[in-house]
Amino acid sequence: MTERKKFIPCIYLRRGHAQKGLRDETVVSDDPAVLAQQYASGNADGLLVFDLSDTDAEHDAAIEMIRAICAAVRVPVIGCGHVRRMEDVKKLIYAGCSMAALNYSRQDNIDLTREVSEKFGKNRIAACCLATDAIEENRTLIQTYVQEMILLGESSVRNALQIEGVPVIIHIHDVSLDKILELLSTEAIDGITGDAINTNVRELLDIKKLCAEKGIPVDLHLPVYSWSDFKTGPDGLLPVVVQEDMTGEVLMMAYMNEEAYQRTVQTGMMTYWSRSRQELWVKGETSGHYQYVRSLRADCDFDTLLARVDQTGAACHTGHHSCFFRENLTFGTQQNNPETVLETVYQVILDRREHPRTGSYTNYLFDKGIDKILKKVGEEASEIIIASKNPDKTDVVYEMSDFLYHMMVLMAERGVSWRDITEELARREQKSGEETK
Repeated sequence: MTERKKFIPCIYLRRGHAQKGLRDETVVSDDPAVLAQQYASGNADGLLVFDLSDTDAEHDAAIEMIRAICAAVRVPVIGCGHVRRMEDVKKLIYAGCSMAALNYSRQDNIDLTREVSEKFGKNRIAACCLATDAIEENRTLIQTYVQEMILLGESSVRNALQIEGVPVIIHIHDVSLDKILELLSTEAIDGITGDAINTNVRELLDIKKLCAEKGIPVDLHLPVYSWSDFKTGPDGLLPVVVQEDMTGEVLMMAYMNEEAYQRTVQTGMMTYWSRSRQELWVKGETSGHYQYVRSLRADCDFDTLLARVDQTGAACHTGHHSCFFRENLTFGTQQNNPETVLETVYQVILDRREHPRTGSYTNYLFDKGIDKILKKVGEEASEIIIASKNPDKTDVVYEMSDFLYHMMVLMAERGVSWRDITEELARREQKSGEETK
């Protein structure tokens, strides 16, 4: 059996929206990136995104949406659809997709297989197949240059399973749980995707537990501590301190009862007990400012929970990013956290772009446009080279700081975030580690 069976929700992109299925154009979300976060939170093992664009212009817009999706989720994303040439595969991978899928109902995609596999690596290429003959006729090509097969339906499963060493993900519509278990019990079937997962995405933990009981290997995200391990107050509630995972900023404080805790663990979305309304409260259900769980930690006395989250939008009902925005008392100068200072400066640059200030040098650069920004980046890069000839590091520090600032202005101008860059570096590190194993 494979090491872990995968449960992969699907997003079907068309004209900036997420539609219900490959052929069902019913709009299910006007913000596919938010839908992706909801699908990918909790116990999903990846995400499959179909670009159903009809034109090249729509395709370019879809690539930007796929980029937003990849930035919004922390699971591998497989990009599929509207691949015509090497450049389309490159766009998907550069957008952040862990893998690009070639549509094997198109001969031009089949012809691309070897070229893109050798260019980007076999581990970045999948084959999306519907017809049985496409698998049979290209057996050697798939086995040599493809990491994984995505089957659109069960009709070609038998042929696909005969290709040794190439795991299979099956895209299926609503089927019974027994059928899902039957498919996952087959050794070469790597996972399930499609509407069968989309409609059951909030029950994935229960389905995975059942798989584990049946001896089917799955990746379970189970808490170390049960609710009974915590010491609640007289009202049966547990205080929860919420911290943004990327920046470390404390966002808010709320409370959980047992049901809220279980829902949070089950869904991967922060759920609380509202003391004022006396009801469960999924953060973001009304505002759209969801909180996606990255980790939960108990304090030393088990009477407080620390939740690290990915925050969508503002955590505070006032519209502030954090509820703790009222400065009360400060002693001395504030120390800069080297792990967050670049993100902090970048956010200031973004704020200047959205809310221009008279006399701001940052706004001067944005007003002058991309050519001026590029000129400054080039000048500052040259200054680093010159300063590096000086044995004193002071000039190097100064010039590098200038360069980083102008680089962040360029990042803002081109819509590049620090997350985009750090995730790309992390992917390279992972690939480097795999190559040296």
